[in-house]
Amino acid sequence: MTTDCLFCRIAAGDIPSQKVYSDDHVYAFHDINPAAPTHILVIPRKHLSSVCEAGPDDEALMGKLLLSAQHIAREQGLADDGFRLVINTGDQGGQTVYHIHLHILGGRQMNWPPG
Repeated sequence: MTTDCLFCRIAAGDIPSQKVYSDDHVYAFHDINPAAPTHILVIPRKHLSSVCEAGPDDEALMGKLLLSAQHIAREQGLADDGFRLVINTGDQGGQTVYHIHLHILGGRQMNWPPG
């Protein structure tokens, strides 16, 4: 855990959140500024600032993020109609919190291009 990281503090329980899913490696919670009717953030408990920081030792963790997102989307009733998974990386990619996180967006029609 990095003590100055917002998402590390949320995963540790130091900052309240609306938990959706939790295990030893992943924590998921509702976004406080939703961009869709369902907007859930999925984060690793291990601090990685972005996708670009992940290395070969993080291969299983990166897979765990995707499989956790799939599980959460099914539990939230999004699997039948569809949903979007987004990982913003870097300033131009729209990343605002530098702890890797996956957005699950659903409950409405998604447009392309996204933005």
